[in-house]
Amino acid sequence: MPAASESDLRFEIGHVLFIDIVGYSKLLIDEQKERIQELREIVRGTEQFRLAEAEGKLMRLPTGDGGALVFRTTPEAPVLCALEISKALKAYPELWVRMGIHSGPVNEVADLNEQMNVAGAGINIAQRVMDCGDAGHVLLSRHVAEDLEGYARWRPLLYELGECKTKHGEVISVVNLYDDEVGNPEVPEKLREAQQERAAKAAASLPAPTVGRKHLLIAAGVVLIAAIGAGFWIYSRPATVSPSLPAIPSTPAKSIAVLPFENLSEEKGNAYFAEGIQEEILTRLAKIADLKVISRTSTQQFESRPANLSEIAKQLGVANILEGSVQRSADQVRVNVQLIKAATEAHLWADTFDRKLTDIFAVESDIAKTIADTLQAKLTGAEKQLIAAQPTSDLTAYELYLKGRSLWGKRSGDNIPKAIAFYEQAIAHDPNYALAYSGLAEAYAILPFYTATAPQDARPKAKTAALKALQLDEKLAEAHTALGLLLCASDFDLAGSISEFQRAIALNPNYATAHHWYGNGPLLALGRFVEAIAEGKRAIELDPLSPIINADLGQDLYCARRYDQAIAQLRKTLEIDPTFYYAHYNLGIALQLNSDVSAAIAEYTKAQQLSDDLFVRVLLAAAKAQSGDKDAAVRMLAELEELSQHRYVRSYWRTLLYLSLGNRDQAIRWLEQAVADHDGLNITVIKVDPFLDALRGDPRFEALVQKVLAPKNSRADAAER
Repeated sequence: MPAASESDLRFEIGHVLFIDIVGYSKLLIDEQKERIQELREIVRGTEQFRLAEAEGKLMRLPTGDGGALVFRTTPEAPVLCALEISKALKAYPELWVRMGIHSGPVNEVADLNEQMNVAGAGINIAQRVMDCGDAGHVLLSRHVAEDLEGYARWRPLLYELGECKTKHGEVISVVNLYDDEVGNPEVPEKLREAQQERAAKAAASLPAPTVGRKHLLIAAGVVLIAAIGAGFWIYSRPATVSPSLPAIPSTPAKSIAVLPFENLSEEKGNAYFAEGIQEEILTRLAKIADLKVISRTSTQQFESRPANLSEIAKQLGVANILEGSVQRSADQVRVNVQLIKAATEAHLWADTFDRKLTDIFAVESDIAKTIADTLQAKLTGAEKQLIAAQPTSDLTAYELYLKGRSLWGKRSGDNIPKAIAFYEQAIAHDPNYALAYSGLAEAYAILPFYTATAPQDARPKAKTAALKALQLDEKLAEAHTALGLLLCASDFDLAGSISEFQRAIALNPNYATAHHWYGNGPLLALGRFVEAIAEGKRAIELDPLSPIINADLGQDLYCARRYDQAIAQLRKTLEIDPTFYYAHYNLGIALQLNSDVSAAIAEYTKAQQLSDDLFVRVLLAAAKAQSGDKDAAVRMLAELEELSQHRYVRSYWRTLLYLSLGNRDQAIRWLEQAVADHDGLNITVIKVDPFLDALRGDPRFEALVQKVLAPKNSRADAAER
């Protein structure tokens, strides 16, 4: 046998992350392929994977149901990667994954196929560490934990588990890594069984019951102490996860929904004022990262004082409900509030505030602070400042803002133009009212989606208002959110958009709209499907009954080519609101992409019956053309040409119609025009839009994709101007 070469014997220290799909062998072949593909997308989408791969410092070892990543960078790299994967897995409740991490010697070897592979003790021990865990666990070897313990950032996440017996009888020490967002806090099944076995052996070794009373009491005490010790270890944590089933997420104790406040004023026209008080309290609570706060869109669907609190809490995914009423008379206002634990309907706190109207902001702050204290939510110094802020000293401006906010929330009809008018009046009363500028920015940002207003007319006004709001108050999450949407949909500045959304979420973790637009905007446009879907699902957690957020998750899914999941999500949306035309036509799109054109036509027809949205008619005509009725698309093109003489017509619509007729040249011509017009989110997602798949590979189309995705710095440009 020839002597091994020097390279065969050269080992180096690798930092190994071993990943495994739990229950993989029990899945059907198609399910196995889908789970592996999902896991591959998640892993490749992590920042640590991309960085190490770009530097040439990543080795990969595939296995049938997972694999190993060997980082040749730092001991933290596999841990950071595991945290990213664990967060992303929240969007895939059907994907049960466990992970193990170890640092040790590895080397590259040639396998039987003469392909380079990875071997060594570092790989083997990482796999054994992983084998000790159940679904959701991120386990570390004691060696890795010791490396991390020297850093303050890691200490709170490390929990000693003790020794675990692995295959071949080897015993290793493992440490569990988790916090409220990542990992699995349960004791792994293997360790739990070992603890119970040790407790049973200890009990069996006690003296027989024939001993005297004194010895019997001592023996009983020993058993009791052993039982308490084992029970404390096992039951001080949540219920143990079954090895074959995922953990059922429990409702967070620090979660709350603020129901509509009852308007007790003699003037029923003051309803907007009661709405405003409710929203202000909710907004202040939402800025506390330690709380889960449900958005007003979902809570508005319930009565002020409902009888079925526990059922409402279950629908909204919260443990606590805040009820209230507002009575206004001249310059006096009375606010009654009561905080209720929904499961038992026990009153945790209640109070009445009789104040002058000028003190209303202090009342809202006091209520938010008391709720946080009652629920034992931790507040940072910055959060205390945010919930105590007074947005304006001009009460007339405040009332005008509340009227605008109320109309903006209704969306339909001419409510958005009316909201814009109220915001502008509020600004006229207080030119330094940052929230009013932020409201104006959000209203102008969505105006083209709900009216025939051209994006070129609305979005410059939206950006000006957003930048002004941030100039006045850099900590306004709503303004960062509006600017994030504008940078994505209008300027194609995806990096700038991501930065704004991340800033908004840092300032207000419970702002569902920020998560919604972040996922459905720049993340989707870049094809970062795992993150886009995760943000969509987070938005639904915070606003579970929002039809638009639920529908846009369906859009994220069909852009990711998960058509069956998209169809299921959109049908779920229609259970929330069967009259929501937007969900009907998106369901039509998902069905059409899934090759069920006749069902798609039926959904487009339903959407057309519910709304006169021109895009619905375009989709219907294009689907009919695909099914053989080419004249439908030709007639629609002629109608668009005529309409364009006196209103804005999106160029993207003509692209779809020409594609349905098989005319690629005209389709690309109008797509070029759409890009030149910066024609909204339809063009921003050009990279992933399934309707445009027929154009992929055409150099003209690929040039347009690059033009949309090219790096830009439009916020800085706008600030300079």
